[in-house]
Amino acid sequence: MRRAKAEARTSHVTIGHVRRVDDGRVTIDCSCGMQLTNGPDWSLDEHIRLHRAEARYVALSKVAPAGMPRLVAVDQDRLPTLD
Repeated sequence: MRRAKAEARTSHVTIGHVRRVDDGRVTIDCSCGMQLTNGPDWSLDEHIRLHRAEARYVALSKVAPAGMPRLVAVDQDRLPTLD
């Protein structure tokens, strides 16, 4: 599980510089290809933190032993998705 967490951390780092979009928002790219942007009720920093937390959750869920108690129920034949 430690390896999965480390891989998630290293595959989701911000790259480039913060850019200001025409409508006043700010954005930065993630190394995974997603563009992270602030919104009317959240900061760019909050979006970065949420994105990294979701990546860690998915990575850990994939390698967690079957039957381990969870806050979010996941069937044994289904992995969490970022729909």
